[in-house]
Amino acid sequence: MRTFLFATILLCSLTVSAIETKIMIRAKARDAKFIGSSLGGAYVVVRNKANQQILAEGKTTGSTGNTDLIMKNPKTRATSIADEKTAGFMAKIEIDEPTFVSIEVVSPYNLKQAQAKVSTELWLIPGKHILGDGIVLEIPGFIIDILKPRTHQYISLKEIKDKPFQFQANVVMMCGCVIDKGGVWNSEDMEVKGILKKDGKPFKEVKMSWVSTNLFEGSDLIDQPGNYELILYAYDKQTGNTGVDKVNYVIFE
Repeated sequence: MRTFLFATILLCSLTVSAIETKIMIRAKARDAKFIGSSLGGAYVVVRNKANQQILAEGKTTGSTGNTDLIMKNPKTRATSIADEKTAGFMAKIEIDEPTFVSIEVVSPYNLKQAQAKVSTELWLIPGKHILGDGIVLEIPGFIIDILKPRTHQYISLKEIKDKPFQFQANVVMMCGCVIDKGGVWNSEDMEVKGILKKDGKPFKEVKMSWVSTNLFEGSDLIDQPGNYELILYAYDKQTGNTGVDKVNYVIFE
């Protein structure tokens, strides 16, 4: 009996309890700010690499951050670009030994046509929190929404004959940050253009110009009926950011 009790006590003493380990995870748009509540957040999944078990998941919440701190102030080693309001997801993970994990971020969560998935891997040590700026994953690209023409819109050739056919799109950074002429995110640094197809074949290009915050417009004469597809892109040579949206519409006689 005494031997059994001694063995039980020894076993209990050797059992290591899981320890809560915190890791702050943030998604940051390339050449811009953090992705948070105003855009619906970025979706974060933390997995144990050994067995793919999900250890934590959720969306980033909070503000896009301080523009001066992120975009304007000089940065040195250990300089933080996040404050207490900056968007992030606090993963709280119970582990009892060093664990190799993968972190996957999908953003923007609510805008499927612009979604990008980025990931990284690292070791977590029980009780050794990763806070402050935490783990920051960069999301490249632009969010583009074609406003005119509408998806699968049927348009009479008589209504547009000899009139400029208007194209319109909303273009923002991946954090939702605004694009303005001469602004922090300068529209003059960006090429926005439409590639128009008719019945599956290249038809013409449409130059898009900035007209107001985030809004780009272009026009051209369309004098033939058919099934049209507009592929609209944005490109910033300096940062390598790109974005695309597509829409199909019909012009009939």
